[in-house]
Amino acid sequence: MTPKQRRQRDKGTPSAAQLAKLDHQYVWHPFTQMRDWLRKKPVIIAEGNGAVLRDVDGREYLDANSSIWTNLHGHNHPVLNRAIRAQLSRIGHSSALGLANEPASILARDLIALANRPGPNPDGFASRHSPTRSPRSNSHSRLAKVFFSDNGSTAMEVALKLAYEYARRSGRSRRPRFLSLDGAYHGDTVGAVALGHIDLFHQSYSRLLFKTDKVMAPYCYRCPFNHARAERADARDYRKCHWECLDVLEKKVCRQRKKGNPYAAFVFEPLIQGAAGIIAQPSGWLQRATGLARTQGALLVADEVLTGLCRTGSEWFLASHQEQVQPDFVALAKGLAGGYMPLAATLTTQAVFDAFLGDYAEFKTFFHGHSFTGNPLGASAAIANLKLLQDRSGLRWRQRLESQLRDALRSLWQLPQIGDIRQVGLIAGIELVKNWRTREPFALSERAGIRVCDAMAGKGVLTRPIGNVVVLMPPYCTTQQQLNRMVESLRESVRTVLGGAKSI
Repeated sequence: MTPKQRRQRDKGTPSAAQLAKLDHQYVWHPFTQMRDWLRKKPVIIAEGNGAVLRDVDGREYLDANSSIWTNLHGHNHPVLNRAIRAQLSRIGHSSALGLANEPASILARDLIALANRPGPNPDGFASRHSPTRSPRSNSHSRLAKVFFSDNGSTAMEVALKLAYEYARRSGRSRRPRFLSLDGAYHGDTVGAVALGHIDLFHQSYSRLLFKTDKVMAPYCYRCPFNHARAERADARDYRKCHWECLDVLEKKVCRQRKKGNPYAAFVFEPLIQGAAGIIAQPSGWLQRATGLARTQGALLVADEVLTGLCRTGSEWFLASHQEQVQPDFVALAKGLAGGYMPLAATLTTQAVFDAFLGDYAEFKTFFHGHSFTGNPLGASAAIANLKLLQDRSGLRWRQRLESQLRDALRSLWQLPQIGDIRQVGLIAGIELVKNWRTREPFALSERAGIRVCDAMAGKGVLTRPIGNVVVLMPPYCTTQQQLNRMVESLRESVRTVLGGAKSI
């Protein structure tokens, strides 16, 4: 029975037209120009199963961006459903202020265990009973404590506040400063916005923010130090440079240290910057960059909200570990509860935790919290999610899916409007350009990415662009047939919307 038939059966349920009217009348959507939104009929999602979504009229769509990067294993997953129902039969929520609960305690233990494993054994994740060895570049940064919150912004806000106060209390700095990457996006709370450097998002709030420093990100496709001519390949593979971007970083952190106030922390998304435009870092950059920052006294804050939970590599729980980097802070969210519940976690070291210990009258407490911190329903879903991630059959499926995605994306190079294709694990960004030979971009006002994604929706494939970059991020349950359809829809939509020859 379709959602439409169910509504017809259940008297009093609003029709599709009534739901659309209610949305237009009352709902304000995030990151959306509402004048444009109000001009068209919205897609109203009613159901989901696996990689398939259904709207209120019963039309099916493939979820090609995992419901804005959150839904790891697909919709209506029986294991996650079962975990939430089991917990719901006991209690839905209890406060973490002065109380503990079973799921949050177990989840914290499991997160710490996984976050301290630097790499896979032949069967996938490191064995639960194998000795833990820390990554080479930061062997002293063993994670030990978990602070729960609700989303990626709050997870980063927690990391920011902890790093700030730890720098002060440990004597590292009286006026802590932070360094992050150009194009960085770390969330929408005021502190997280201050760490970000996307003018389109953040400029209007500039007077609310404290100052942070930025350094160039390794955007190989548009890097001024890359002297290679454009090729029909990922720019990271044919770049011609001498790691000048790292020279810029080194000068920045050394200059700050010479001022007598070394950076409190270096903040980064490991392997790939999401909202910047799916900007993938060349192999080796992260280890070298974090090594430079660490040498100059900075702690490492890894924003793994997008990249963690095996997104950037089938068997790697954290993207940082793929380059043998162990951060001092790790922020997890989005897919932490499998895309079912709002849940986030900030992981940090024993040393940071100890800096907040003291007698009550010293007021060294970490004065920060959220009403739904450690929510039992979200924590129960997350525990089940972590077990799914460690399942060997699931690991093998993800490995095949990564390879299949890489093969399918090759077909896009025949289009002259494809400038760069950046894939890291099961994340892919396809950059649209006017001329691939010159890398000439579309103006944002031309809405090239939006128009292509609108055309894809008409073909039954849902995703959302970042400017001129179309994102493909399939759920881990996606079949090869579904994956091929996602890419085929993109290919056909580029041809239809942007025109040009069918081949080059």
